[in-house]
Amino acid sequence: MVDDTDLQHLSRCVELAAEALAEGDEPFGSVLVAGDGTVLGEDRNRVAGGDRTRHPEFALARLAAANLALADRAAATVYTSGEHCPMCAAAHGWVGLGRIVYASSSAQLAAWLAELDVPAPPVRALPVTEIVPGAVVEGPVPPLAEQVRELQRRYHRPS
Repeated sequence: MVDDTDLQHLSRCVELAAEALAEGDEPFGSVLVAGDGTVLGEDRNRVAGGDRTRHPEFALARLAAANLALADRAAATVYTSGEHCPMCAAAHGWVGLGRIVYASSSAQLAAWLAELDVPAPPVRALPVTEIVPGAVVEGPVPPLAEQVRELQRRYHRPS
């Protein structure tokens, strides 16, 4: 169940996604939070420079692997504006991170991109649990998902 603390972190993810958009990047943002509630890191998408692996969830998985004991990783939560792609889900699983809470799902993103006539990405959108079967996942969160949808529309169909 998504609570007020979760909504606060998800709102920050949407802010980070908006920052990415303002920098000309795809609008995605993520926050890593320790089991005790301490924010350990945050990032936004950085793929505009040509490295399509520079997703915030991937960066936070690497941050966790470099700085947290396995038990602390398992107790952490990754909040994100959009459900992890398969690459990021795999990194999440391999590193042993805990819960994932997302504002919008991969299925929603795929539908929005289709509505906007955006070509399909080179990697199929799959639910995190297809990649990491034991993952604890919460989302989507409808009011925030609508904000993410608008960011995606602005990215793919700028005025």
